[in-house]
Amino acid sequence: MATNNVTHPGKVIGVFRDTVTVAVESSEACGSCASRSACSLGVESNTRNILITTPDAGTFTVGERVVVATRTQMGLMAAALCYAMPAVVLVAALAVAVLLGATEGFAALVSLCAVVVYFAILWLFRNKLAQKISFTIHKE
Repeated sequence: MATNNVTHPGKVIGVFRDTVTVAVESSEACGSCASRSACSLGVESNTRNILITTPDAGTFTVGERVVVATRTQMGLMAAALCYAMPAVVLVAALAVAVLLGATEGFAALVSLCAVVVYFAILWLFRNKLAQKISFTIHKE
């Protein structure tokens, strides 16, 4: 049965007014997950800390075992924004620069600068993106 959520068990390591920090360990199942690069749990480090905003933060305690979840579509969107779009920007800027008669070295520099600008724009909109790509937390 297919599910629309990607879930990971974790342990609460911090509780604040409206946020909970959870240490999540990647599992062997991450190796076959399509969204593993988007949620950053599929990398070589075994533990990642995730900051989750929730109005129920006061109901969690440090050391408590929890389940962290996000929708699969959010993970795929994050992967597209962080990996696919920069590649498209890089190739498009390189092609435009070459078509406009730039030397190869200058075209490469322009394309790298375009990617830097892309990531700067992502950074500027990080709060808006954080509202779209969110995690939920549930007690085990």
